Amino acid sequence: MRKMYSNKLVIFSLVLPGLLVFLFAILAPICLSVYYGFTDYSGMGKATWIGFENYKTLAHDTKFFTSLKNSFLLAVGFICIQHPIAIIVAAILDKLQGKAEGFFRCVYFIPNVISVAIIAYLWKFIYNPDFGLLNNVLKAFGYQGQINWLSADNAIWAVLIVLIWHGFGWGMLIYYTGIKNIDPVLYEAAAIDGSDSKTTFLRITLPLMKPVIQVNVTMAIISALKQMETVYLLTNGGPGDRTQFAANYLYQQAFKAFKYGYGNAIGVVFIIICLVVTVLLNNVIFRQEEV
Repeated sequence: MRKMYSNKLVIFSLVLPGLLVFLFAILAPICLSVYYGFTDYSGMGKATWIGFENYKTLAHDTKFFTSLKNSFLLAVGFICIQHPIAIIVAAILDKLQGKAEGFFRCVYFIPNVISVAIIAYLWKFIYNPDFGLLNNVLKAFGYQGQINWLSADNAIWAVLIVLIWHGFGWGMLIYYTGIKNIDPVLYEAAAIDGSDSKTTFLRITLPLMKPVIQVNVTMAIISALKQMETVYLLTNGGPGDRTQFAANYLYQQAFKAFKYGYGNAIGVVFIIICLVVTVLLNNVIFRQEEV
């Protein structure tokens, strides 16, 4: 066996399938996307090279910057609302025993199992101003008015609530797994020293969870930037562009407006932003915290 794996031809034959998949399924589309970003390609016919015109247009595109603002607002919602609650819930679940632990773990993860289309239409009914659940609950508490939750003033907050709720299960599960991997001996030692639950959480759990938090926060920001399906089905960026997100705007430009070249330029900028944010998080923010 050792002789076979030391054979270069065998090694090459084992590596080749993965290498081909990477080249043709990942690297080639990225290169084509960069190329089409410098053209006026509409998705059909011939692509004409126009240089940096798409990027010049993008630099003055107010709708694109609105979509970026909304995406970063969602990222802030993930980091400041979803993740603190997720890590607290994960710590509480870790303290539960028996069937209750498994039951609540499944309950919190259910939204991630349900189809995005069902989630979007479910919340459309919840937000409906005429017969929606939210307005009916408010009426039960004596409120006589009628709130349009997807109006121009309320839509972005309504969408943020849906997205934060929908992605909660993944964040909680990752934190839960991280807490489970902490050596129980540390908690036993803290209990012997008379440490209460709050002190144990702040002094043991959180410091040892830093690598997990780093990965989870990075994933949350990238997820916020590439958020598309739920927004498309719930509001499609409306009313106006109040709930427009970067990935949804890319889709509209490339496949609805038939500006395939312009859409690819948005995609290239989008990838650069994701890379910059990831590098800043990993090499600047978290490294400074460690120092």
